[in-house]
Amino acid sequence: MSDIESKRPLSPHLTIYKPPVTMVVSIIHRITGAGLYFGILLIAWWLVAAASGEVYFNYATAFMNSIFGHLILFGFTWALIQHLLGGIKHLFWEMGYGFEKESSKKIAWATLAGSALLTIAIWLAGYAVN
Repeated sequence: MSDIESKRPLSPHLTIYKPPVTMVVSIIHRITGAGLYFGILLIAWWLVAAASGEVYFNYATAFMNSIFGHLILFGFTWALIQHLLGGIKHLFWEMGYGFEKESSKKIAWATLAGSALLTIAIWLAGYAVN
């Protein structure tokens, strides 16, 4: 190996490079969009079970009321709210607002915090009614 090759800079690795919050939120927006497809299939399964009779509906309801079912529904709720807030952010961008570096960072953090808080609020309200 020559002296020139040994002095070449290495590209930043994941242990060195810290992705910006805007990039992370963009990736999360894409993942939640894909995840919503699976959540809709779960809701469709529940509706088909409701239309198929009491036995099937009770089976689907028992699954939804299990701890695993609640975790899936909690994740679906968060994905739905996160994707909604990301869509609202994109709507403001389409109107020309929020492109500045600091504002886009604040908006990205707001979508993350807002989705977590709204998801918890929805679930607490659901348990309060139940």
